[in-house]
Amino acid sequence: MDAVKVIEIKKSVFADNDIDAGNLRNELKDRGVYLLNLMSSPGSGKTTTLIKTINLLKDKIRIAVMEADIDSNVDAIKIKEETGVDSIQLHTGGMCHLDAEMTRQGLSNLPDGGVDLVILENVGNLVCPAEFDTGAVRNAMILSVPEGHDKPLKYPLMFSVCDVVVINKMDVLPYFDFDLDKCTEYVHIRNPRAQLIPICARTGEGVEAFAEWLLKEVKEWKNN
Repeated sequence: MDAVKVIEIKKSVFADNDIDAGNLRNELKDRGVYLLNLMSSPGSGKTTTLIKTINLLKDKIRIAVMEADIDSNVDAIKIKEETGVDSIQLHTGGMCHLDAEMTRQGLSNLPDGGVDLVILENVGNLVCPAEFDTGAVRNAMILSVPEGHDKPLKYPLMFSVCDVVVINKMDVLPYFDFDLDKCTEYVHIRNPRAQLIPICARTGEGVEAFAEWLLKEVKEWKNN
């Protein structure tokens, strides 16, 4: 029997995207634009959280939103109607994530006039979006109480790449077996530097803390 050829893979399949993402980040720095990549599973409350956050910040900084979905434009319309900020929809053509080039295409189609902050609401998924650097300055994710406090153990990469984890739907905490202390412990196993911010997007409770974190990030990015 002939020997089977073994090929040693020396280059990461994500290497080209990582280079492109780094270049995009540098370009955005030169333009003074802060890009936040927001990830979560479907139904965690990303859009509602964004609406509450944007309405707290829109009189302080210029904001635009890119909504990424496999199909539909309902989220982009909702953002535009309820906040008044520029919002565009990105259709991924069946792909469950955005990469740096797809993000670049979206940024090039934002209305002229300049922005300080662009928020990318990535495709709802706890796996694929975490694998691709979009060129964002920071990664954030939303974990909702009904999903369970064990998600950092089951989806390690997502929690490893996120700088801030927003715990949403705290108003239903009494009705679910969700332990905030254990969740915090599990997140910090994956990423000791990650910041956790408990909120309730429906009532607005705690959203101001997330807005303040984001405003501080944008100002530091533009001034340093």
